Amino acid sequence: MLFQFYRLTLITLAVAATAGGLGACASSTAGNVYSRDEARQAQVVKFGTIEAVQPVKIEGRPGYLGAATGAVLGGLAGSTVGGGTGQKAATVAGAVAGGVAGQAGERVLTRADGLEITVRLENGNIMAIVQEQSEQQFQVGQRVRVVEHNGTYRVSP
Repeated sequence: MLFQFYRLTLITLAVAATAGGLGACASSTAGNVYSRDEARQAQVVKFGTIEAVQPVKIEGRPGYLGAATGAVLGGLAGSTVGGGTGQKAATVAGAVAGGVAGQAGERVLTRADGLEITVRLENGNIMAIVQEQSEQQFQVGQRVRVVEHNGTYRVSP
């Protein structure tokens, strides 16, 4: 009985640590956040004027970290049920259910609010760029920079 209590406590702590860890792993797609690989790289800069700003939702990404963590935790939780063949079945069922739940959880944790910013460039071309919402404010008529590097675009004031 005491062993099962310690096992359940360990599982609860692991779930809490994993939830915090998944949130920390989420990378940002905000216009003012650069990856380490983008640092010290030449970028093309164009200037333009904002034509429209629309709020959008950026869907979360399904990942293997959430699925793997959920499977391990689900398997641990399932292994506390019953004994013998029933315990093995519960362990497998817990791992499968945990994997599905973990992947869904990662998708929710990586979902973000974003903006679709339509910019008329100085050459007359119009671009719509979606980026994660940040503390930067954008308004119709505002002059902005459009920065491009290897097919990745961002808008900044």
